[in-house]
Amino acid sequence: MSDESGSSHHDHASFAIVGLTGNIASGKSTVSEMIETLGTPVLDADVIARDVVEPGRPAYRDIVERFGNDITDREGRLDREALGDIVFDNEEARADLDAITHPRIARRMRERADQLREAGHHWILYDAALIVENDLHRGLDSLVVVAAEREIRLERLMERDGLERDEARARFDSQMPQRDKIRVADYVIDNNGSLDETRRQVERLHELFERGLQQCGTTQRDVLVEQGFELPPRDEY
Repeated sequence: MSDESGSSHHDHASFAIVGLTGNIASGKSTVSEMIETLGTPVLDADVIARDVVEPGRPAYRDIVERFGNDITDREGRLDREALGDIVFDNEEARADLDAITHPRIARRMRERADQLREAGHHWILYDAALIVENDLHRGLDSLVVVAAEREIRLERLMERDGLERDEARARFDSQMPQRDKIRVADYVIDNNGSLDETRRQVERLHELFERGLQQCGTTQRDVLVEQGFELPPRDEY
C-alpha cells in the first residue's frame, strides 16, 4: 500500500490490506461490520482522520496555526463544519489542509497495520469512502466495492436521512459514479437484496481471502484465478 493510503506492501506475503469502499447508501458500513464480526480487524479512515486532529496533537496545532481559532468550537475541538466551509471551494486551502493531515493519517495507518500484523492477523480491512477518488487502490492488495442499483440507493438514502428525492439526487451527483469504482474493483458485493443475501456474499469472500492467503499468500484476484480458485463475478450496475 502506498504512503498516501496509510501503509505499504509488507515483507510478509501472507499479510494483506484489503480496501473497502462504496458510494453513499450502498451499504459499505454494513459490510464493514459483517467483516469485523468474522474476526478481521477494520481500520476506519474516518476514525483515524478524526483522531489525528484531536486537540494537542501536532496536526491540530498546525491546522489552528494555518486557519485561525475561528475553526475551533467552545470545547477547543475542531469545528469541522467551519473548516469545511473554508476549504470547500478554495483549492489552496484544501491543499494546505491535506498537506497537514494526510502524512499523519498515513503514519497512523502504517502503525496500526504493523501492530495488527504483529498480533498475528493475516489481513485487515481498510474502510474508506474515497479510496478510488484519491487513487489509493493501486497500493492495496485488493479492492472490494459494495454496490447497489441507483434507485435502491436513492430510496435508502431518502429513508435514512429524511431527504426529498431532489436532495438525495444532489448528494449522488456530487460523487464519482459507482460504475467507475466497479471498473477498478477486484471484488464486488451486490447489496441489492436482503441482509442475509449480503451476509452470504461477505462470508464467501471472507473465506476466499483466508484460503487465498493460506494457499497462495495473497488476496489478489488475478493470482487466485490463475491458481484455479472459483471467484464471484464483478457485476456492472
